[in-house]
Amino acid sequence: MDLDPPVPKYNNSDSLSFAYPSVRERWPAIITQIIDDVHRTISDLPSELNDHIPEGKTILSSLASLKYEMQHNRALTPLQDDGNPDIPLYNAELDARTAAALDGPANEAPKWHNAEWLFSECYMYRRIATIFSTTTHWKSYDYFSRQKIATFRSSRPAVLELCAKYKEIITNIRTTNEVVPDVHDESKIADAEKLLFTEMAEICLWGNATDLSLLTNMTYEDIQKLQGSDARKESEKNILFNDLPKAFEILNDAKRSKEERRRVDIVLDNAGFELFVDLVLAGYLLATGLATEVVLHPKSLPWFVSDVLPGDFSALLDAMRNPRAFYEVGEDGKEPVPLAEDEAADIRFLFEHWSQLHSDGQIVLRPNGFWTHAGSFWRMPKVAPDLYDDLKESELVVFKGDLNYRKVIGDAAWDPTTPMHEAAGPLGKSSGIRVLALRTCKGDTVVGLPKGRDEELRQEQGGQPEARKWAWKGKWAVVELSDGKTA
Repeated sequence: MDLDPPVPKYNNSDSLSFAYPSVRERWPAIITQIIDDVHRTISDLPSELNDHIPEGKTILSSLASLKYEMQHNRALTPLQDDGNPDIPLYNAELDARTAAALDGPANEAPKWHNAEWLFSECYMYRRIATIFSTTTHWKSYDYFSRQKIATFRSSRPAVLELCAKYKEIITNIRTTNEVVPDVHDESKIADAEKLLFTEMAEICLWGNATDLSLLTNMTYEDIQKLQGSDARKESEKNILFNDLPKAFEILNDAKRSKEERRRVDIVLDNAGFELFVDLVLAGYLLATGLATEVVLHPKSLPWFVSDVLPGDFSALLDAMRNPRAFYEVGEDGKEPVPLAEDEAADIRFLFEHWSQLHSDGQIVLRPNGFWTHAGSFWRMPKVAPDLYDDLKESELVVFKGDLNYRKVIGDAAWDPTTPMHEAAGPLGKSSGIRVLALRTCKGDTVVGLPKGRDEELRQEQGGQPEARKWAWKGKWAVVELSDGKTA
């Protein structure tokens, strides 16, 4: 707590914050989904696994109790020790928060409806994890796996489109050593690389809502024309602050430096389609020489529903190894739509390319328990000093998604015009870490906005201008750089 920013934090009791409906509506619904998933798994167990059923029923009872406590505003209780080193840290922080609350005006321990938002949300997911990790047969069960697989399967049209365009880009690079064939002017090649980098980064930002138009043709002239397309402008106008040009220049300068090792890190967010597009970006960076190594940082336990686990990387590649078996699946009584031969070939091309990059050590998975700790990334130098030092070796550390953004800036109620390098604290100036946050806004905290922009958006949202509801739905985004390699 003492390592977090000295700025007020969002609280579940604040009716003007997204924390308020989260604890009262969203989180109970998430627990209900887990209960339904476990029920379904129990009912589908083969007879030889009947010994899993008693533990499964105990899990269901524990989940139901947690949901009841949350809905009836009970006090947060210590986590059961599952042998992992983060449990004492969670419980020590809960003890400290309880002592502070008992000394305060309320004179009561933190309850679900009045606890700090970030701590209580992380606590919820960690407590759910202990319900499974303290069992014998369900220790490694990913209760969010079905949802992750379903979202990737439902993203089939966007996956097929991106596979075809990615294959074209990589083939051009392999055969001509250029992003765009028949272009030999160094400045034009750099322009094309910058435009494609920007488009791929924005695909990572928006997921399948991204306009993919820039990848339609690989000629330099067509890329130039599409740069100003109405569709692209429509997407870009919702990016409130965009540091992608600066990020490209950092990577391009490193490429021109001829340094042997140029690493990019991606602190991952969601599995499924979002992981797929993260790999599209990673493969592009490696193919163009904008990076020589990409380190992916997944979570180490099921987290915030759809966050990437190491197993999700393997599952994605497995789906792409045999795309017909994965995509030619009928749902809701509908006949499956067969993949065309060229579509299946395009998917397998990506599978082979990414598998080779992983095998060669150019794409690396590096989980760390710190990513599922209770607090913000302001704590990294003290709680995870080895991770902190390791990230300094990277040219650029990309933090994906809303939660990572909230943690980078401490989930604090900053003035929205606060510069990113200030709000990032120990990950800001002189930290030795270059942070690039790709975030669609799904929570209250935001920094780096031009003066008056927050007020304009509050007025445009209609009703309750005192709340920052414009930032709750993912319509708006920020792409913000904090260059910790400068003083």
